Amino acid sequence: MTKVRLEFRNVAKRFPAQRKSGDIVTAVEHLDFALAEGEVVSIIGPSGCGKSTLLNMGSGLDPASSGEVFVDGEKVVKPNEHVAFMLQKDLLLPWRTIRENVEIGLEIRGVSAREREPISLSLLKRCRLGDFVNHYPHQLSGGMRQRAALARTLAVDPAVLLLDEPFSALDAQTKMVLQQDLGQMLGETGKTALFVTHDLVEAIALSDRVLVMSQRPGRIVKEIVIDIPDRPNPMERRKSPKVGPYVADLMSLLHIDEAVV
Repeated sequence: MTKVRLEFRNVAKRFPAQRKSGDIVTAVEHLDFALAEGEVVSIIGPSGCGKSTLLNMGSGLDPASSGEVFVDGEKVVKPNEHVAFMLQKDLLLPWRTIRENVEIGLEIRGVSAREREPISLSLLKRCRLGDFVNHYPHQLSGGMRQRAALARTLAVDPAVLLLDEPFSALDAQTKMVLQQDLGQMLGETGKTALFVTHDLVEAIALSDRVLVMSQRPGRIVKEIVIDIPDRPNPMERRKSPKVGPYVADLMSLLHIDEAVV
């Protein structure tokens, strides 16, 4: 039986409104889904539908208002060391070298310098940054910094990766290169990943499944299984004639075609 890594059970998140009426804003509700070990699932939906809120609850940074979130069968009640978060910004510390940035999570966990170094060097080599381990963030391009952020995310050996539009600020060519790097590394390591994106082709290229969310309060309105071979190889997936129909289906679900008209 396949192990469930991440699970949302009837989860809702409510926030107090920032006005005198005291109305409650429901960001998401009735979230029920799970990710199996090694599965990559993308979340798409309109702006403000609660995608990032969902990731915050999955990481334990923000508790659910109702329902439950589980990682490896354990209820998430606080930040979970088995979950790693990668954001839109690389958030590298400018006074630390790239290697030192990659090692920061291990350092916080009390891993010795002698044990940290081979882990960081191996990951930086896999992320094609082996020649830049002693450089500082300002000496690297945006794409290289995001590769370093990916290496930092993987360094703590998480069971689950939560990725919040990590490539959205990059140019199209660099984004495709980073998608390829991420896809291959997820395939090689067998990591489970929940990926938030607004890029429909990116979601199709990287994922086993795509979950479509509604307008706020965000709910899962459709699950689409991506039946294209070569999931660890986004570049090859992009060439599939099935990509176009999947994009059209997602556009229809998001009412993008109506918005354009």
